[in-house]
Amino acid sequence: MSSYDVIVIGAGPGGYVCAIRCAQLGLKVACVEGRETLGGTCLNVGCIPSKAMLHATHMLHEAEHNFATMGLKGKAPSVDWKQMLAYKDETIGQNTGGIEYLFKKNKVDWIKGWASIPEAGKVKVGDDIHEAKHIVVASGSEASSLPGVEVDEKTVVTSTGALELTKVPKKLAVIGAGVIGLELGSVYARLGAEVQVIEFLDAITPGMDAEIARQFQKMLTKQGLKFTLGAAVQGVTVKGGKATVNYKLRKDESDHSIVADTVLVATGRKPYTTGLGLDALGIEMSERGQIKTDARYATNVGGIYAIGDAIDGPMLAHKAEDEGMAVAEGIAGQHPHVNYGVIPGVIYTHPEVANVGETEETLKKQGRAYKVGKFPFMGNARAKANFAGDGFVKILADKDTDRILGAHIIGPMAGDLIHEICVAMEFGAAAEDLARTCHAHPTYSEAVREAALACGDGAIHA
Repeated sequence: MSSYDVIVIGAGPGGYVCAIRCAQLGLKVACVEGRETLGGTCLNVGCIPSKAMLHATHMLHEAEHNFATMGLKGKAPSVDWKQMLAYKDETIGQNTGGIEYLFKKNKVDWIKGWASIPEAGKVKVGDDIHEAKHIVVASGSEASSLPGVEVDEKTVVTSTGALELTKVPKKLAVIGAGVIGLELGSVYARLGAEVQVIEFLDAITPGMDAEIARQFQKMLTKQGLKFTLGAAVQGVTVKGGKATVNYKLRKDESDHSIVADTVLVATGRKPYTTGLGLDALGIEMSERGQIKTDARYATNVGGIYAIGDAIDGPMLAHKAEDEGMAVAEGIAGQHPHVNYGVIPGVIYTHPEVANVGETEETLKKQGRAYKVGKFPFMGNARAKANFAGDGFVKILADKDTDRILGAHIIGPMAGDLIHEICVAMEFGAAAEDLARTCHAHPTYSEAVREAALACGDGAIHA
C-alpha cells in the first residue's frame, strides 16, 4: 500500500494542474488516470484537437478567399483528409506528452487505471489500495445526448467522433448551437460540407450577450451555416448509412425532418462520476449530478474535494485549472480565491467570440445603471489589412463609477484580446483606465482602447 498527501483522480486540465501545484508546494502527490495519455477530454478529444482542425481549415479558407487579393497566385490547396487528421493527432501527442514530462519533472506519480474511493482516505485502482490524507475528484465530464438520439460515434457522433470521421460528410446536421456545435460546424463547412444547425432555443449561444449573438449568427450564415431555431429534436433514426433528424418547431408544433450523412450531437456535457463510489460514501450530489462542495471545494465527507466539470459552474478547462490550483493551495494551508466574475469564455470560430463578466441582459435584470462603449474592427487599420474587419468590441461600465462590468468581443483574436479586460476587471479598473493606457499601433488591441474611449467622450476612429 502506497501513501500520499494528495491523490488526484483525473488528469484533465483541473486534475493535472492540481497535481503539479500540490507537488510544487511540497506535497507528495499521485494522479490517477485511466486513459493511455494524460490531459483528459480537453487535450485528447476536445479543446486541443478541435483548435488544430479550426486552424487548418481557416488556412484553407484564407487560401481560397484572400490569397489572390494579396498577390499570392495559384491554386488553392486540395484537402488531404488523412494528413489533416495526422496533423491533429500529432498536436495531441505533443501536448499530452508534455504533461507526462511535467509529471516527471515535478515528481508526480501517475497511477494508471480507473479509480474508486472505497472509504475516505483510500483510493482503489485495479487491485491496489492507495492511502491519501486528501483526495481530489477531478473526473471531468462526458457528452450528453437527448431521448431518442443514440450515439454510435460513426453516423451519430459527439465531438469525439466528429474529430475522427473517416471522410468529410456532404451534409452535417448539428444538434445544438452552442460552442462545440458551432466550432465543429465551422470546421466542416470550410471543408465543403452543407451544415444545418438545429437549436431548441430561439437564439444561438445561450447566455451570450444578445447583440453579439445576433451578429455572430449573421456572420456564420454568411459562411454557409444554416440555422433552424426554436426546434425540439424528437429523435434520430439511422438507415443505410444516412441519419434522419426529426424535430418539432416550437412555435406551431409542426413536424419536420432532415436527412444527413452525419449528425453531431452537441447538446452539452454532464459530470462523469461513474464508478467512483460516491453514493456509497454518502457524498452529496445536486439534481444535475454535480458534486456539492463548499467555498474551499470540500465535499461533505472529510478529506475529499472536487473541482472542474464534476462540480457547479461553467464547464471550461481554465475554470478547472484555477480550481485545481486553489484546492492545492488550500490543502497546503494557503488562502486561495477564484474570482468567478472574471472567467472568460471563448468560441474559436472565425471570427472568434469572447466574453467576460456581465451582459446587457443580466445588467438590465439586476436593475443596474450602465453605459456601453463600442468600436467596430472596420475602424482598426490592422484588422482591415488582414481581412478581419468584421465584428466589434463592446465594453459595459457602471454609469456612475465607470468601473468595467463586462466585455464582449466578436472579431480577430478575440480570445486573446479579452484578457486585457479580464486583468482590468480583476483590479477593479474603470473604462477610463483602459482608455488612458497606450496601445501599440497597428494592433487589434487598439479596438479595445477605442471601445473604452467610447465609454467616455467617444472613440477617435469611429
